[in-house]
Amino acid sequence: MRLLIATDAWHPQVNGVVRSLENMAAAGQELGFETVFLTHQDFASVPLPGYPEIRLSYATKGKVARLWSDLAPTHVHVATEGTVGYATRRYCLAHGRPFTTSYHTRFPEYLAARAPVPESWSYAWLRRFHGAASGTMVSTPSLERDLASRGFGNLMRWTRGVDTDLFRPAGPDDVPPDGLVGLSGPFFLFVGRLAVEKNVSAFLDLDLPGTKIVVGDGPDRARLAGLYPKARFLGTLTGAALARIYAAADVFVFPSLTDTFGIVLLEALACGVPVAAYPVTGPLDVIGGTGAGILGPDLREAALAALSIPRERCRAEALRYTWGESARQFFTNISLAHGTGLPTPRRRAFRAAPAV
Repeated sequence: MRLLIATDAWHPQVNGVVRSLENMAAAGQELGFETVFLTHQDFASVPLPGYPEIRLSYATKGKVARLWSDLAPTHVHVATEGTVGYATRRYCLAHGRPFTTSYHTRFPEYLAARAPVPESWSYAWLRRFHGAASGTMVSTPSLERDLASRGFGNLMRWTRGVDTDLFRPAGPDDVPPDGLVGLSGPFFLFVGRLAVEKNVSAFLDLDLPGTKIVVGDGPDRARLAGLYPKARFLGTLTGAALARIYAAADVFVFPSLTDTFGIVLLEALACGVPVAAYPVTGPLDVIGGTGAGILGPDLREAALAALSIPRERCRAEALRYTWGESARQFFTNISLAHGTGLPTPRRRAFRAAPAV
C-alpha cells in the first residue's frame, strides 16, 4: 500500500511536524506501507515573510492532479492546512477520495498573537477544513477534548515518540558540550523556534541562578539576543549535537502556552532532564502527575523545584514513548479511515529516522 502525505511543513524546517512525518515514513516500511510526500518542493514557492525557512507554495488542484498519476497512492493523509494541504484536500473531494488530516498547530492562537483576527473565525475555517476528512488525528487527550468542545468531529488519537538511543543521559566519561564550556550552572534550557507564539521571553525574564541556554532560530532571535545578553544563544542544533546539550542541562523550561504536544519535552526527559512548564495542553499530557517535571502558573517556582527531581525518573517516563507505538497508532488510523486493514507487517525491528 502507498500512503501519500501532503504537507506544507518540510525541510529545511526543523520542527516536530517534520520529525513526526519522517518517523512515520520510516516506520511505514515495517508496517507494509510505502510513504511518498507532496511538499513545497513539488511546486513553485516563495519564502514566507519573516519565516524564510517556511515556503508558501503555488499549489493548485490541477498541479496535484498532474502529479497524482505518478504517485498513485492508495491512502492519503493531509498533514497541514497550508496551500499544499488545501490543494490536496480539494483534489480528494473532487474525485471522491477519502483522506485523513492531523491537527498539529494552534493557528488561531498564533494568528491572534500577530494580528487582530478573532480566534473564532480561524477555528470556524479549521473546523470546515478538517470536517471533510474521514478522521482527524490529535496528539493528546486534552487537545481532543478541546477540539471536540469546539465542534470538531471524527477525532483519532495519535501520540508521538522519541529516539531513546540518540537522546540519552550523559555518561560518566562525556565531556561538556563546547557551547557550555566556561558557563556557570545550573543550566536552564529552552529548545524551539524563536517566535512570539513560543513565549520565549517568559523564560528569559525569569530570575534564575546559573545560565539560560537557548537552542533554535526564528524571526525573534535577534530581538531576544539583544534584550537578554546574559543568555547563551546556540542557534539550531540537531542530532547528536542537540542530544549532548539536552544531557548537559539541569532543567528544561517549556514556556509555550499554545503547543499541541511538544516533542522537545520527550527529548529532554529521555536525556534525564526534568521539565518546568505551564499547566496547558502538551505539558499536562506528557508531564501531568508523572513526577518527571513541575507544572504551575509560576514558571520560576516550577524551574527551581524541578532541580530536585531525580533524573532516573525522567528517563523512565520517556521510555514509555516510542516511535514504533506512534506509528502503529498512525497507520491503524489511516487504515480505519480508509476502510482497509493493515497490510501484513514485515518482521523487522523499527528504528527511528536518522536525525540530521
